[in-house]
Amino acid sequence: MNEINREHPEYVAWKAIWPRYRDLYTGGEQFTSNADRYLIPRQKEPADVYHERVSRAFYENYIGSIIDWYAATLFRREPILTFEGRDAGARRYFNELSEDCDRRGSTLSDFFRRQVIEALVAGRSYVAIDFPRVNRRAGSKAEEEALGIARGYLCEYPAESVINWQRDERGEFEWVVLRGERLVSDEGALKIVRQWVRYDRERYAMYRQVDRGGKATALELVDEGLHGLAGIGRVPVFEFSMGEGMWLMNKASSLQLEHFNKSNALAWALTMGLFSMPVIYSDKEFKQLVGDTYYVQLGKDDKFGWTEPEGHVFQIALQNVDRLKEEIYRVCYMQNQAGGALSKNATLTGYSKQRDYLVTQEVLRGFGDSVKDMVKKLLRTLAEARKDEIAISVAGLDEFDIGEFTSELVDAERLLSLGIPSKTLRAQVQKKLAMKYLCDASQELKDRIAQEIDAGE
Repeated sequence: MNEINREHPEYVAWKAIWPRYRDLYTGGEQFTSNADRYLIPRQKEPADVYHERVSRAFYENYIGSIIDWYAATLFRREPILTFEGRDAGARRYFNELSEDCDRRGSTLSDFFRRQVIEALVAGRSYVAIDFPRVNRRAGSKAEEEALGIARGYLCEYPAESVINWQRDERGEFEWVVLRGERLVSDEGALKIVRQWVRYDRERYAMYRQVDRGGKATALELVDEGLHGLAGIGRVPVFEFSMGEGMWLMNKASSLQLEHFNKSNALAWALTMGLFSMPVIYSDKEFKQLVGDTYYVQLGKDDKFGWTEPEGHVFQIALQNVDRLKEEIYRVCYMQNQAGGALSKNATLTGYSKQRDYLVTQEVLRGFGDSVKDMVKKLLRTLAEARKDEIAISVAGLDEFDIGEFTSELVDAERLLSLGIPSKTLRAQVQKKLAMKYLCDASQELKDRIAQEIDAGE
C-alpha cells in the first residue's frame, strides 16, 4: 500500500496549489463557498465582522474567461489530419477515431480543447492510449479488427491523477502510477472506491480499495497483464503541457487573488460608508438612543453631527483595482482586451490595437503547435502499435480570424499563377485550402477529398 500510494516530490509540491487554481478558474458558487480560504482577515478583525464580509464576498473571474477564450479561439477551426498510404483499414479507423476518440462521442477537437483548458489551469494534463480487453487472442490483424481489439482510444486524466513516475534520460516515462477515486451508492449507503493503475513499458497492474464509513478494505490486485503498447515498449501515458512560461493560471493567480481582496475591501468600505456614524460633541455622558425614529436632546453648548469618509482613498483603491485587472490581462498576453475607462488601450488607433492583437495571435499559434505535436505523437503511436502502413500529419490551428481565409486564398492563387512546374505543390496547396474551408466536415469526407486531389495529380 505504501509503495503504490507513494507520491512524487514534484506532485507533493503542487497538489496543495491545484484546488486553489481550480476554484479561481471555475469561480461562481464554487469559489464563493470557499471564500474564507482566500479573503484575508484584517489585523484584530472581530470574528462576526469577518464572517459577514465572507458572506458578502463576490468574485470577478477574469482568468477563467481568459482561459476559456484561448481554448475556444484556438479550436475555432479543427486541426487538419492528412493520411498518406494505401492502408484502407487504417484510414477508416483514424477517420472514425477523429469523430469519437474516447468512446464517449468526443471529437479530437473537443477532446483536446479540454486538454488545453486543463493544461492552462493545472500546468499539465495526461492522455493514455488504451485498447479494448477481450478474453481471447487474435491470430491475425484481420481478426483483431473483427474483435475490435485493435480499436485503440484515448483516455484523459487530470493533473492530480498521476501521483508518481520515473523518466529516462530522454524524458520519456519508464513507469507511471495513476490514482483515482469515485463515490458509489451501495444499498443506500455511500462508499468510496479508490483505484491505482501502474504502467511500465510492457505491463499494467490495477489495484482497488473500498472505503465504507472510514473503514477501508485491504488493497486488492484486480487486474494485470500486457497493455496495448507492450509491442513497441512504451508507457501508454503521455503528458501534455504548454510549458511553464505559458501556464496562464500560475502567472495570474496571485494577481487574481489580490484583485479579489482589494475589490471586496472596496465594496465593504463603500457599503459601510452608506451608514453614517453619529458624532456627539459634549462633556456629558451620552445615553440616548439614536435613529430615524428617535430624537436627540442636547445642551446649549453641545453639538451633534454625522461623519463619513471623504472618498480620497476610495478613488485610489478604484484605480488600484483597475490596474490589477489590466495586469491580469497583460500577463496573459491579452492587454488589448482589458478594456475599462482607465485602460491604456482606450485611446489607441485601430492599427495599434491590431498590432497588440498580433501578440495574442502568436501565443495562440504557440498553443496550436503544442496541440499539433501532441496529436501527432498520439496518432503515430497508435499507428505504430497497430502496425498500420500509413503516414499521419497534422496541420491547422494557426488562423483565428474569418478574414484570413480570403487573404490566404488570394495568396494561393498568386502562388499557383507563377507556373511552378510541380504537381505536388499544386496538390498540397489545394488540399490545404480545401481542408480549411471544410473544417466542420467529417474527417472521412475530408480524407476522401484529399485522396481525390492526390489521384488527380
